[in-house]
Formats: sequence, structure tokens, C-alpha cells
Amino acid sequence: MSDPSDKTDDNGPAGAAQVSSVLFACTMNSIRSPMAERLFKSLLGTTVYCDSVGIEEGETDGFAVAVMSERGLDMAGHKSKRFDDLEDIYFDLIITLSPQAHHKALDLAAGQAIGVEYWPTMDPSTVAGSRDQVLVAYRQTRDALEEKIRSRFAVSPEKEK
Repeated sequence: MSDPSDKTDDNGPAGAAQVSSVLFACTMNSIRSPMAERLFKSLLGTTVYCDSVGIEEGETDGFAVAVMSERGLDMAGHKSKRFDDLEDIYFDLIITLSPQAHHKALDLAAGQAIGVEYWPTMDPSTVAGSRDQVLVAYRQTRDALEEKIRSRFAVSPEKEK
């Protein structure tokens, strides 16, 4: 049973037509949310406005840049930003990728017509091991985000922008 205070939109792919702006949020805006933003933009183009933020400001992550470039997606110019850096919070949907971001998004969305969805997403920076093992974790995160975006927003391969 879901918590009625959680403004989660469970409409699935049908809900994609109802949003014109999406905000991805994680803890530092250096790995998960910028990956999701870049993947989203590559799959949906400019049909839906998209941005990303974090609770805190982080540094651009070299492993994230590397695994995104494997897909031909450039993240090297990403500049981390926080919720507080946004000029406004007029998004139809906030997709949170970490518990901390989820709590912040629910606080911001209180009393507003903003949907909030929580997509628990592994933080690949917590994986220890060789460079290859770490890259595998980053690829898993990238691929999981892409799968969720495709599913939630009904993106088939022929719809890619």
C-alpha cells in the first residue's frame, strides 16, 4: 500500500503524455541524475523539458563521463547544481534517484501540482575494486536508468531523437 503523502505518479508510460517537464534528482548531481538527464534528452529530444539537480553540488565524475561516451553521449561539460540553484520549481514531474533527493523533492512539492517518483538507483561510486569492476557498476547504473526511462516514457528504439 502506498503512502498517501507520497505524490507518486504510477501512470506508467501513459503518464508520459501528461508531462512537459521532468527534473531528475540525486545526492550530488554528478553521476546518476546527470546520466538520467543526458539519456532522457537523447531518447526524447526536446519534446519534454529536462534538467537535473542534487541535494549538494558535486564534481563531474570521470567514470560517468566515460560510460556515457561509450554511447556517444557527451557529459564532459556537465555543471553540477543543487535544488537551491533552480530559478523555479515548475516541473510536472520530479524523478528522484536517492533517498535524500526523494525527501527533498517531497518537501518542495508539498502543496504544488508536481508529481514525484522514486527510482531507487545504485550509486556506482560506492563500488570498490579494479577500474574494470568500477566501470561495470557505472554501466549497470547507466543501463538501468535507460531501461527505466524507456519504460516510463514509452520510448521504443524507432522513437529515439
